Parts: sequence; structure tokens; C-alpha cells
Amino acid sequence: MDLIDEIAGLATSFFFAVTATIFTKTGRMVGSQVTNRVRLIFALSYLIVLNLILFREPLPLSADSSRWMWLSLSGVIGLSLGDAFLFQALVSLGARLGTLLLSLAPIFGSIIAWVFFGEMLTPLQITGILLALAGIGWVVMSHEEPADTPHGHTRRGVIFGVLAGLGQAVGLVFSKQGMIGDFSPFQANVIRMLAAAIFIWIWTLLEGKVGATITAIREKPGVLPWLALGALMGPVLGVSSSLLAAQRAEIGVASTLMAATKSHTFFC
Repeated sequence: MDLIDEIAGLATSFFFAVTATIFTKTGRMVGSQVTNRVRLIFALSYLIVLNLILFREPLPLSADSSRWMWLSLSGVIGLSLGDAFLFQALVSLGARLGTLLLSLAPIFGSIIAWVFFGEMLTPLQITGILLALAGIGWVVMSHEEPADTPHGHTRRGVIFGVLAGLGQAVGLVFSKQGMIGDFSPFQANVIRMLAAAIFIWIWTLLEGKVGATITAIREKPGVLPWLALGALMGPVLGVSSSLLAAQRAEIGVASTLMAATKSHTFFC
């Protein structure tokens, strides 16, 4: 990774750390599912305005269909399904083991990128990924869970944790495919966020929880400024920084960074 990659990685860590604190607060106020639904709306709105300012088009409609396909799939799999599986894993296993399973993402990502796209890692990069994963695992396993954390190693929770890691890896691989060339991470992010928001809200509609989501926000309107700030710091700035890192670095290296920042997220 060169200097730009390192700056993107540090920026990702910073933005995700700040976002973790904010979304922990909003999750306690209105619940994690409501937070997830509303943050996508805010993030999509920000990205549309940002793309309008930077590129004079709210959505990159001039991008070819292959970019839209890869990035839309990335948004649904990474931002929607991956996060949904992760939440279920955390409920079943607790933050410590759920996050440890999420750390499988760099391994999944490296294998997928190698099998389908011929992306190779050097021995030094492989060693660095293994050392980073070992460090993540040590921190996660040595962390003391709160007294009210649910216990029990259920098979279902393990499956959800593995699927969360797989979802993150596939999402990152698909993102990189969609950004081949000099495609802007902000343009890529708005496509991913649009697909994720549509998917999440259709899912919410089918579950009959649209009204409950609106009611939760109306009952605690003070949560909206925090959701707006969290969406700017995380899904907009944090994810865009991570996409820049993924665009310029190998998937295994970039996803190791993502695993490290997400392991921090769930400890805040």
C-alpha cells in the first residue's frame, strides 16, 4: 500500500470509530434496526448532494451497466445482508465471538479474489494479514463481555457469523470490480447505498415495520441529529475511504483493515 492507501486506511479507522460511538447512542434510543434503516436514508441523501456538487449528476447514470451491476450487488450483499447476518450473530453469540467470526472476511475475500479474478498476494502480505487477524482474534477473545450479553454457542449464531464475514468479503470484492479504472469512490458509494436502501426498505415493508420505524423516530425526535451525523461520518466518509483503499490495494489487505475497524466498532 502507498501513502494514499495508508491515509485512506487511517481515515476509515477514524470515521468508523466515531460512528461506532454515535450509533451506539442511537441504537439505545430507538433500536439498532431503526438506526440501520434511517442511517441509509441520510447517507443516500448526502451522497446524492455530494455527487451533484462534485460531478454535476446526483447519480452516476453515465456509468456503464457493468459498474451498476457489480456495485448494486455489493451494496445489497455487503451493506444489507452482511450487516443483517452480523446483527443476528451478535444476538446469538455476543459481540466477542460474533466479531471474531467476522474476522474471517479477509480470508474469504482473498480466496474469492484469487479464484474469480486472479488476484495474488505476496508472502509478506499474507504474513501481514495472518498477524493482523491473530491480533484481532486476541483482542476479541480477551475482551470482557457485559453482564447482560447473551451466552450460548448456538449453531445458528455461528452460521450467521460466518455468513456476515462472507457477505463483507463478497461486497468488497464486488465493489473493487465495479470501480476498475478511475471510477470515484463517492460515485461507487452512492450506487451501493441506493441499492442497499431500496433493499432494506422493501424488506421493512414486507415485514410490516415501516409504521413502527416512523413511530420510533416521532417518539424520540432528538435522535435525528445523531443519526444525521453518524450517517455522514460512517456510511458516507468511512465507507468511501474504505472503497478507495479497496480500489488501490489487494482485497485481502483492504478487508483486513475492515475487520480491524469493525472489531473496534462493536466494543464502543
